[in-house]
This record gives sequence, C-alpha cells and structure tokens, in this order.
Amino acid sequence: MKERPLILVTNDDGITAPGIRALIEVMNEIGDVFVVAPDSPQSGMGHAITVDNVLHCNSITVDDGPQIEYSCSGTPADCVKMAVNEILNRKPDLCVSGINHGSNSSINVIYSGTMSAAVEAGIEGVPAIGFSLLDFKWHADFTAAKKIVKQIVLSALQNKMPEDTVLNVNIPNLPEDQIRGIKVCRQANGNWKETFDKRTSPFGKEYYWLSGEFVNKDRGEDTDLWALENGYVSMVPVQFDMTAHHMIQKLNTWDL
Repeated sequence: MKERPLILVTNDDGITAPGIRALIEVMNEIGDVFVVAPDSPQSGMGHAITVDNVLHCNSITVDDGPQIEYSCSGTPADCVKMAVNEILNRKPDLCVSGINHGSNSSINVIYSGTMSAAVEAGIEGVPAIGFSLLDFKWHADFTAAKKIVKQIVLSALQNKMPEDTVLNVNIPNLPEDQIRGIKVCRQANGNWKETFDKRTSPFGKEYYWLSGEFVNKDRGEDTDLWALENGYVSMVPVQFDMTAHHMIQKLNTWDL
C-alpha cells in the first residue's frame, strides 16, 4: 500500500479561522495532516520570527478529524520552523498555508504571513503553496476554493515542484461556475500608497492608524492582478533568492 503524503498545514489568520479549517478538510482527503498554526491572528507579519521571547506550542483539538494539531504562540514562519525542526519526526512532503481571508497578489506577497510561512517551508526544503481567497469576511464561502486547492495540490504532488520555488495561489471571490480557470502568472507591479490617520487619545497622546490605497502600475495581461480581475485563479511561482541578478554586471563596472 502506497504511503500517504505527510502534509503540513499552517496559516496567518489563526488556527480557528474558517480558511484553515477548510484547508485541513481538503488535505485530509489527500494525505496525513499535521497542523501547526498561530494561536491568534498574525496577518501582515511578513517573515518575522520570534527572537526576543519564548515560544509556546501546545497540542489542541479544534474540531473532529484525523489531523494532529498544535497551536503556536509565534508567527507563521515560527510555526513552520517548529514543525519541521522540533515536532515532526520526518520532513513533510508538502506544506500548504491558508486559506487566507483576503488577497496576497502583487506586492502583498512581501507583507503576507500566509506566504512567508510557505517561503519558510521552501527554505527548509519542503515544497510549499500559499492559498488566498479574495474575500476578507471571516465567514467567507470556501466552497469553490476547496475544489481549486485540491486540484492544485494533487498536481503539485504528482509533478514534483522545483526546489527553491513556492507557489502563490490567489482565488477570485466568485461562484465555481464563474471561475474561468487557472493562469500561471507573474507578480504584478503595484504598491500601496499609504496614509496615516492621525488621532488624539482621551489622554492627549497622538496615535496613528495605517490606511492606504493599492495602486496597480502594471497594464500587462500576464499578471496575477489581470488574471483575478478577469475571473481566473492566479498562480505565481515565487523564489526566495532575492538577488537582483541583472544588476551584477552593472555593479562590477563601478569604481570600487
């Protein structure tokens, strides 16, 4: 009998979030599931790790299922480090992160705890995929997303993902019959134009709320934003070698 793949599941919205519960449900159909996820929301944490405090990681039962679950006091990247280096007795065959409540397309991949968990898995030598649904509501409908997740995970396991690359998958908030397919894309060139809402507390101290507007500077039809705006699931291969290789030759011309 063929051994079922060992699948590590994590996220950044917290271990009780509906998105990760949907992801666990799908992964239970595919392999042996081990969950290590934050005990509270960690959205926007990027690739932060805990170096100035202790980490707590406790066995927990959130709902029925064959999965083994741990809640961790750390960041999404901490969760993956703990799972791979401390808790599991062998390296997972795959790490899946999500399903995130909200988009992680374009430059959002930099800030995303969901994708940082996937990237950390990749650094640890584990194939990884981050999944996001373009619906920020806590009780979002993950029905269509679950079918897409299963399709992509089965394909990733069958085709063996290349080393040093993880996948960033974003799913439009559409009914299943309106999703036009899956497009392999590049990351769109966009950024946030930040504003800070300055306020004064009842004690007379100034404080700020970060706000802003996303600006898409990319008109290409091969980007994740174009795909999502046109009813497709976007799938972007992400590398964590951040070297700007095209600059090396130019920098060597400097008089250093």
